[in-house]
Amino acid sequence: MSGRRTSNNRIRGPQSALTDFLASNNISAAQISADYERRRREAQERAEQEAAANGTIAEEEEQQPDERDETVLQKKKRKRAEEKALAEIKQGKSSKKHKEGKKGNPDADDSDNAFDMYSKSKPLPGQLENCETCEKRFTVTAYSKTGPEGGLLCTKCSKEQTDQKKKDDKGKKQAAAPRGRQRQKQSDLLDGIVADGAVSLQDLCIKTIADNVHELEEFGDLPQSLLKRLSEIFSKRRILLPRTLDLFLRSGLETIDLTDCGKLEVEDYIRIFSFAPHIHTLNLQNAGQFKDEVIDYIMERDIPIQNLKLYAANLILNDKWAEYFTRCGHRLESLQLKWLNCSLDDEAFLHLVENCPNLKRLKLKQCWQLGDSAVEAMQHLPKLEHLSLHFKEVVSAENLVAMITAIGPNLRTLSLEAFYNADDSVLEAIHTHCSRLEKLRFTDNDACTDAGYTNLFTNWANPPLTFLDLSSNRSLDCDKPEGTEDLAGLATSGFEAMMAHSGSTLGTLTIASCRHIEREGLANVWDGRKEYPCLKTADVSFVKRMDTPVVAGLFKSCPRLTKLTAFGCFSVSDVMVPKGVALIGVPNAQDSIVQEGGYDLDTIVASMGFGTV
Repeated sequence: MSGRRTSNNRIRGPQSALTDFLASNNISAAQISADYERRRREAQERAEQEAAANGTIAEEEEQQPDERDETVLQKKKRKRAEEKALAEIKQGKSSKKHKEGKKGNPDADDSDNAFDMYSKSKPLPGQLENCETCEKRFTVTAYSKTGPEGGLLCTKCSKEQTDQKKKDDKGKKQAAAPRGRQRQKQSDLLDGIVADGAVSLQDLCIKTIADNVHELEEFGDLPQSLLKRLSEIFSKRRILLPRTLDLFLRSGLETIDLTDCGKLEVEDYIRIFSFAPHIHTLNLQNAGQFKDEVIDYIMERDIPIQNLKLYAANLILNDKWAEYFTRCGHRLESLQLKWLNCSLDDEAFLHLVENCPNLKRLKLKQCWQLGDSAVEAMQHLPKLEHLSLHFKEVVSAENLVAMITAIGPNLRTLSLEAFYNADDSVLEAIHTHCSRLEKLRFTDNDACTDAGYTNLFTNWANPPLTFLDLSSNRSLDCDKPEGTEDLAGLATSGFEAMMAHSGSTLGTLTIASCRHIEREGLANVWDGRKEYPCLKTADVSFVKRMDTPVVAGLFKSCPRLTKLTAFGCFSVSDVMVPKGVALIGVPNAQDSIVQEGGYDLDTIVASMGFGTV
């Protein structure tokens, strides 16, 4: 009875996970104790063997004869034996300590173990410790932080260390962030976008829309200016696809601006006109798949296009162009065509002249099949106000003079690029017959002389220009790189006459690669005393006489300047750039390609000896 009561009263509590694990693997406390005693005996035996070996070496040393009685050979042999024995003992001790350190053997070297325990151990929570920084006595907790040298810190020092770490991390992030913004800013400056200060809310919203284009269903009633900006961003990112095209389409739309249509097909172009049948202004660039079928759809639906701008529409046949001009040319007021390699020849252009009497703007660039006949036919466009030409075929100076004589009095902008046969007679025709020009571009020519440019701007009845591009007007004679005796191209005299005529109103000036302009002429124009109040953008790349003092004078003479491009001006270095000005292209390998202004104009002027502003 009592035995049964004893067995029934036996209480068994819950077992831990460790106890269950040891029991499942047949591990007991007795076995652990036995293994410990065995390791201890083995370590003691190794220590005795080492002591015996040390004693043997000492006895051998005592028994060795006097060094004076040894021969040289015996002495060398004895030293080698001693060194070998010492090396074996040291190697055995180091391996023993390494193994004991890993296994936690208590019989290891007492001094080494004590040092290891002191260096690794830390006070437990609840104990007292001195702060590493302020040496103040404090109670250790589980949240006590470690100092830079391994000691513990009090509450106050821990907080100070945490705050300092946050400041350091924030400073690192702030130092890294401007690099991305600076890179974007330099990219914008090279694209001609000059803006100071923070990004506007409108630009930020446009960027957010472009970043989340795949989640959009429609743009809504955005104004045309914002739609054009979005189109430019989509084109730059190459995300203007047939699916995203629908975002730009809505009924009642009168203007379409798409700057990269490279991924659109014929059906997409037709869909544009089905959504917006009342388009007046059409701008499609890189429209490689704009074919005859699209022109047929426009003519069948009688789309009232007045301003047509097509780039790279090479798949439209000449006959289709002629048919379109015949049926719809009476509406056209502006026609801008570019990169037409195998489309639009002289015969098709004659249909344009005959059937487009209201044409006011004509731009034909890189149209390979147009030549003298087209230039001659332009004399019969009396309402033309804006003309921009860049042909691959050679055009005679006589036809250019006849054209300017006929339509020059009504022209407001004139652009003639790469007309290699144009000579001083063309400049004389511009001087005589053009009296309303606001913009003039005459580039890539080596037939006109400096005297011709001087005559053009001297006593010219035309009002001062606001835009002027005379880039790459220089001699191409490699035997006379400094120019011929008659100074082919724009040189000092022509440059001074040009600035005297239009310097007061010029907003954009380009004289890139006009390498015959001497430093004296540059210094006379930009001397720091004359003022050009409207000049905002200037390009003086590869004008080799430009140097640092001339650039400093330009900064003082042009108070509204925001962008100066100076690629290839190797005499410009270490220039101080005013605030709000971007100097691009200065060949300094240690600086970025865009140098932002950070100096006051007074400081720059004083350093260059121009006096005070």
